[in-house]
Amino acid sequence: MFHHETADTERFEQVILLALRQIIQDPEPARFLAWAKNEVPRILGLYDYGLEDVEIRRLTNMLATAIWNATPQPALGYRAQPLEPPSAHAPCPCGSGERYDACCGDLDDVPELSAELIWELLLDELPERALKDALDADAVPRPLLARVADRWLEQDRPGRAVALLEPVFCGPLEALDEAYEPAFDVLCDAYDRLDHWRKKKAFLERLCTAGSRALQSAAWQRISTIHIDEGDFEQARDAFAAALRSDPDNPSNALLEITLLAAQHQDDLASARARFWLHRLRKIGAQEQGFLDFLAQAVKNPQQALVDSHADALDPLLVDLQDWITTAADRPLPDYGVIPLKPPQRDAPARALASVGGAGSTRRSLMVRGTPADLRAPARVRRLESVWRALFPGGKPNATDLALGDAGQVWLSVEWIEYLLETPEAADSLDILDDLATALYEHPESTLPWISHALLRPLVDRAWGILNRAAPAAAACHCPWTREANRPALRLLFRRYLCQIDEGQTQAAAVTLETLLRLNPQDHHGVRAELMNHYLRGGEDARALTLARRFPDDLLADLAYGEVLALYRLGEQERARAVLRTAVDRLPRIPRYLTRKRIKRPRPSPLGMTPGGEDQAWMYREAMRDVWEAEPGILRWMKRVTA
Repeated sequence: MFHHETADTERFEQVILLALRQIIQDPEPARFLAWAKNEVPRILGLYDYGLEDVEIRRLTNMLATAIWNATPQPALGYRAQPLEPPSAHAPCPCGSGERYDACCGDLDDVPELSAELIWELLLDELPERALKDALDADAVPRPLLARVADRWLEQDRPGRAVALLEPVFCGPLEALDEAYEPAFDVLCDAYDRLDHWRKKKAFLERLCTAGSRALQSAAWQRISTIHIDEGDFEQARDAFAAALRSDPDNPSNALLEITLLAAQHQDDLASARARFWLHRLRKIGAQEQGFLDFLAQAVKNPQQALVDSHADALDPLLVDLQDWITTAADRPLPDYGVIPLKPPQRDAPARALASVGGAGSTRRSLMVRGTPADLRAPARVRRLESVWRALFPGGKPNATDLALGDAGQVWLSVEWIEYLLETPEAADSLDILDDLATALYEHPESTLPWISHALLRPLVDRAWGILNRAAPAAAACHCPWTREANRPALRLLFRRYLCQIDEGQTQAAAVTLETLLRLNPQDHHGVRAELMNHYLRGGEDARALTLARRFPDDLLADLAYGEVLALYRLGEQERARAVLRTAVDRLPRIPRYLTRKRIKRPRPSPLGMTPGGEDQAWMYREAMRDVWEAEPGILRWMKRVTA
């Protein structure tokens, strides 16, 4: 007996697909059965099983009859027209020569094919006109309308997708089980494509309260994903918890939890939860092997598992870039040169400081030790860079910006990706690594945390290795930002710091900032503020004080008032009083914003943060008031001193 569950799935689907084409082309049952008698055994390879001819004829006839009986007929308004069984004493249609009741009519387990299975294959075969007729006849099973709508989405016809699917969800929702989840997903995607966010929000809210348990869980999952994309992890966790309550054994909840934890870079916890879900789903008999494989991979590496699970939906260029990064990561580090600048240029960075905006400025010159120098790539790398410059369509960001602001135009070209795939040694160039990091900033999919971890992080970590090899901490040199040759490396260091902060690696991020300040003492990126706050949060008051003294008369509140906090904690209240008065002369609004328990947020300036302004005071309060408040008596002391 033929059981399609244990047969080769691809062959079985091929039989049905070819049978459907035959029926649509020639809807005459006798000719179809004759076709099946010749073709079905060959396609399924039944002769390879050592079956007798009579058994092969019976299996073929049973399967062909089941397909015909389940196939909707276009001429009948896409209704099926099952064959009437022969009379008991008639010759069996399988061709055995026996009576029907003594042959195929005596079999108990005649296969039945569901209309959904037939329609799944038929929908991909129907031309547009025939599909319209089937929809007009209301013949397509309602859960499978999602396949039609998804096809229209691929054709950039979201309005038609919405018009098709909205009626599915207009009536009572309790009867719509998990079979309707694809329709739910496609409708939400269509709303997104049309920018109908209000409709989508109302739709999700309705499903969360009135839907079946499966659809409630799907709606909460979608809401959680929205919050993850926005970086609102608290709301995302609440929505995930609601999804879990609605449908505790839904495998999609496992994917959502791994996604949520990985987005927060809680990789150890994500791995543990993947192990839990893998055990749980196996125990309840989950059959989705691909999903179980994902969980098994997530146990080892959640970030990579998410990248691989999204590979089919990702921009193929990102997948190509990841392949290149994987290959290039194993390359040895190149030897960059550090070329001292000529004496007449020694003071150039200090003179250029006043022209740098956005990072604060100083009134007195900074004391910069060591020799200014340019980073210089090896000759072979410079040759690669000359080819690269002719292929890469993007330039360098302006000043200390990290993006080009070209809305991802660099990704419209493929020549540079093709060059990378052919040239793994391009990973030896800080200039090329910088361009790749810039390109990733422009790609919309790079906002996914696991994409940043898989693609951007290896680039900036390789740059870190190259720089530490070229200019280690013991080297008596620095690489000023004002020199074009140094900007790619310094920009990569700053990007590495941002990656580490996003991944919760605050201590490692501080080390990156210290290196960036060592190499670029003028601090055009303004990282001294973040480093100061890191020192103060960690109780490293002596280091905070040393940092503040490197930047006298700084107009960044973090430095000016951070010095006050460090001195107070070190028991030097008189010096703290003097420094506070100097800070108040430069930035007078900070004390009021620190000492008041509640204060109204000022209206932001369209021109950006103003040194000494209300907006700067508010931003410093938001960043550091909890640290000041935790120091006993300091806010009362500040209030007295500044009264």
